[in-house]
Amino acid sequence: MEFLIVCPLALIAGFVDAIAGGGGLISLPAYFFAGLPPHAAIATNKLSSTLGTLVATVRYALFGYMVKRFVVAGVACGLVGSAIGANLALLADATVLTVVMLVALPPVAFLVFRSKNLDRFAERPLPPRLALAATALIALAVGVYDGFYGPGTGTILMLLLAAVAHQDVRTAAGTTKAINLATNVAALAVFLVNGAVLIPLGLAAAAFNIAGNWLGSTFFDKKGALILRPIMLVVIVLFAIRLVTDLLA
Repeated sequence: MEFLIVCPLALIAGFVDAIAGGGGLISLPAYFFAGLPPHAAIATNKLSSTLGTLVATVRYALFGYMVKRFVVAGVACGLVGSAIGANLALLADATVLTVVMLVALPPVAFLVFRSKNLDRFAERPLPPRLALAATALIALAVGVYDGFYGPGTGTILMLLLAAVAHQDVRTAAGTTKAINLATNVAALAVFLVNGAVLIPLGLAAAAFNIAGNWLGSTFFDKKGALILRPIMLVVIVLFAIRLVTDLLA
């Protein structure tokens, strides 16, 4: 029953994640629905999503979506931010961050709704050094969030890299995937060392998540920004529901 519940949702999550990020908002609840305890659900989801993200990352690299300087700076700063966030999580109350995110979400949704073409920001490119600095700061800040809380990280990265760093949608997608993969691998290593991952279920879900990421990355390569906006809006709605649920829990 666990496999029947988790695997189909892992496929959908992979498809969404490859295009707009936020696949964890679909896959993680699937593990809870299947009856896994919280730590096992989070750890096992990290195994399946990391392998799926690896496939999307490799494909985006082959598509030529990754700019080396953005990827290197983003991965380095994302890892530092994630480590900081994980340590803050041990000290701070997650309720505070949940409230902050709920307040920040409406403007983010408004930006996506108004930005029928996120590539319009790239029409006014930043100077190279400023674009690199913006990418590094975004990766650091979102890395802190990812280490502290996590849901919706890919979507937030995509939006900020496009709207603030003025990366075109495909470059932003490539940078996002590289950062996400790095932070996921770091977290997965911790979970594996501590024996929290249900490996048979995680690998089965990973096969479906990989298929979803393959389909999603192919679809994104063909449709690009046209498919990004509607899927991103769906992810933001799911994110809002998740935040409210966490707040009321």
